[in-house]
Amino acid sequence: MDSGTPISEVPYRYDVTHRSAEVVAGWDRLGAGEESGDVVSVAGRVMLLRTQGKVAFAQLRDSSGAVQLFAQSGVTEDLDGFARLNLGDWIGARGEVVRTRRGELSVKVREWVLLAPARRSFGDKWRGVSDVETRYRQREVDLWANESSRRTLRIRSELVRALRERMWALGFVEVETPMLHVVHSGGEARPFRTHHNALGLDLFLRVAPELYLKRLVVGGFEKVFEIGRNFRNEGISPRHNPEFTMLEAYWAYADYQDVMALFEELVAGVAADVVATTELTYQGRPLDLTPPWRRATMTELISEHTGHSLSVRTPRDELAGLLASTGASVEESWGPGKLLAEYYEKTTETELWGPVFVCDFPEEVSPLARRHRDGPGLVERFEPVVAGRELGNAFSELVDPDDQRERFAAQAARRAAGDEEAMALDEEYLRAIEYGLPPTGGLGLGVDRLAMLLTDSANIREVIAFPTLRPERGEGSAQ
Repeated sequence: MDSGTPISEVPYRYDVTHRSAEVVAGWDRLGAGEESGDVVSVAGRVMLLRTQGKVAFAQLRDSSGAVQLFAQSGVTEDLDGFARLNLGDWIGARGEVVRTRRGELSVKVREWVLLAPARRSFGDKWRGVSDVETRYRQREVDLWANESSRRTLRIRSELVRALRERMWALGFVEVETPMLHVVHSGGEARPFRTHHNALGLDLFLRVAPELYLKRLVVGGFEKVFEIGRNFRNEGISPRHNPEFTMLEAYWAYADYQDVMALFEELVAGVAADVVATTELTYQGRPLDLTPPWRRATMTELISEHTGHSLSVRTPRDELAGLLASTGASVEESWGPGKLLAEYYEKTTETELWGPVFVCDFPEEVSPLARRHRDGPGLVERFEPVVAGRELGNAFSELVDPDDQRERFAAQAARRAAGDEEAMALDEEYLRAIEYGLPPTGGLGLGVDRLAMLLTDSANIREVIAFPTLRPERGEGSAQ
């Protein structure tokens, strides 16, 4: 569908003097029937169009909002062409700011130009797209049809900016580390594999930047962070997308208690920056992000929610039986620590509205965290849980290269036995920390999940501009 103008005649650029919102705010005091004498140029999509004899009215929408265009015989060049515009056409318009006799602030169009014809009709999609597949697959349509979608992505953008500004203000240095890894490491997750043709080398898309960031601490960066994409070849759910955004930070001379304080202050501060409050309503329930957050151990929380007093010293058979009673599968290779962590996830995590720091995880499921100074079989690790899901992960980092080698070896053995989530032994990282990694606290914060909280979104797809979807028939390559 087009407006009869060849693409070759569309201008290469257009001078815009004002956005729609600026026109509405700048001339809001004009009275009905009053003319300003001020000429502006605006541009955007035609969203509504109606004609009345020798006049035509259109709503022009841009990224800031909407303003009415008022076209009139004897004033507007090519009034007939203006009246034939299609909904969705992009145009530029120049004219005087006036308020019509009916009180509508308008740009009285003197001249206009087609900037892009809408060859596909949006049809009734202007009234709002409700089909979720259409909304996520054709995000460009969803964004015009649903103001809530535009608001969500704007808040996400402001969230990322606020995270950066707060980390900079705290003295953290922002860096970029590789997304292509020779060794699958940095976290327990199933990776994506790829191949570099020139080097003849199999590579992994990173599951986390952790080991590279800690190598920078070894190199003298005492406070370092990265905001970027990670990739995990796992399932899709309302909480999971195969590619997602994390903030990871490492802080020399700090431990996980210091990082807890940093985490809650960072999240609360960003909420205040972006939505002007730390007291939210999420999915109909109140949620207060104001520090301090509750601190509780994993075993304390399990006891509160199940009535079972368990620990990493509980007999394996007892833990396996309890986990099996939830309907979960139990692997023979899992020790008490893994069984306890799985039981917590099945019975307790989703019941925690929080926010709460779930502390002191089993060593068996924490290969990069330092052993707990007071609890055998445990590590100094916490997960902040908000609205029934973890918002991040953090440790007192493991700094002993001998201990780290043993943990990597255990991971490699699991991997050799078929566990695709287990990490490989990373000799480059071991060599790095042999130069000396000082006491360090580290954290990972899920940017997508924080965006879900601040936008009251139930599904992670809402806060990702283009979430991963199964291709439609005929889309992509099946070769």
